Amino acid sequence: MKLRRWMAVGAVAVATVTALNTVPATASRPYDPTAQSLRTLALRHGLQIGTAVDMAALNNANDPRYRQITATEFSSVTAENVMKWESLEPTRGNYDWAPADQLIDFAKRNKQTVRGHVLVWQNQLPGWLTSGVEDGSISKQELRELLRKHITTVVSRYKGKISQWDVVNEAVSDPWDNPPTLHYKGFWAQHLGPGYLADAFRWARAADPKVLLFYNDYNIEAFGSGNPANDKTQFVYDMVKGLLAQRVPIDGVGSQGHLGTQYGNYDTLQVTDALKRFTALGLATAFTEVDVRSEMTEAVQAGDSAEINPRLQASAANFSVLMKACLAVRSCISFTVWGFSDKHSWVPTWFDNPPEGLATIYDENYQPKRAYHEIKSDLIFAGPPYVLPRITPKPRR
Repeated sequence: MKLRRWMAVGAVAVATVTALNTVPATASRPYDPTAQSLRTLALRHGLQIGTAVDMAALNNANDPRYRQITATEFSSVTAENVMKWESLEPTRGNYDWAPADQLIDFAKRNKQTVRGHVLVWQNQLPGWLTSGVEDGSISKQELRELLRKHITTVVSRYKGKISQWDVVNEAVSDPWDNPPTLHYKGFWAQHLGPGYLADAFRWARAADPKVLLFYNDYNIEAFGSGNPANDKTQFVYDMVKGLLAQRVPIDGVGSQGHLGTQYGNYDTLQVTDALKRFTALGLATAFTEVDVRSEMTEAVQAGDSAEINPRLQASAANFSVLMKACLAVRSCISFTVWGFSDKHSWVPTWFDNPPEGLATIYDENYQPKRAYHEIKSDLIFAGPPYVLPRITPKPRR
């Protein structure tokens, strides 16, 4: 290892020791890393650890614990909904910035970074946009200009206040869709063709030359067959490789990390391999929406510990797999859970046939679950020579 790298690692270590040991350890009172927050422990690795934020919960004066945990445990926050197009521009030409601005202000007060989510997605679009396209009052040319304007307006407003933008979200189909061959899916591909991806990244870069720009998707935690016709990770890999060949300013790929204990899922080495292959393209990586849901059978809902405990253990193992893989690859610069408490999880309202839940790292009473303790232990026990501080990427021009 070169001297300069040793010096850089040493500087991080000194800064971390200073942050962790505000009260010096002694023989009678040794330093206890388990008493530290996730954000403090992640600091040693240069890793941003974040959560999606429900603004209604954050502003609920009768639920102060939510706000406290959001502020103390995480170094990064993501708007769960309030930066999506339907929330920002519910009626054409009239923006409602207040909730998103509140999150930006909250992050600034608590010395947190912000992940912007999301600029282009086929879901949660304003009704005036989708109905206008449907009835023909918005032409293809006008739609493209509306998308350009939206990206430019939003990114410009938060220029310098966002660390990473999810520019395009979930543009690729799944093998169980119709047709089963993987393809570009959704509203934007249907009306503008796949060229909208390159346009979106170029418009975002023009609006903010310094923010990191990500493509974000689910079910891309590990490679499968390697056939882009049915391996979604391979399809996305080929897609971003093609964008880079066109000199599109894409800086990273976000793997959402929505997992379920009823599935086989992946081991740490499989996930690490996927991250390394994206890294080899010169891209940053991140886990952006991590949760691990379980089927809420009648026995689980009745409180049967013989049914609940295996699910909690499997959930913890899956969280840990993603965290360990992220730590192992220096280009993995952030790890974000999609909500931290079962009290405010999106899972039960979305997955209801059969019902699913238990997806987060805290229970409904804000008690940390086994998953919380497992990712905390990963942060505590990881270190050189296999885990080194993050490599900070530079925005691609």
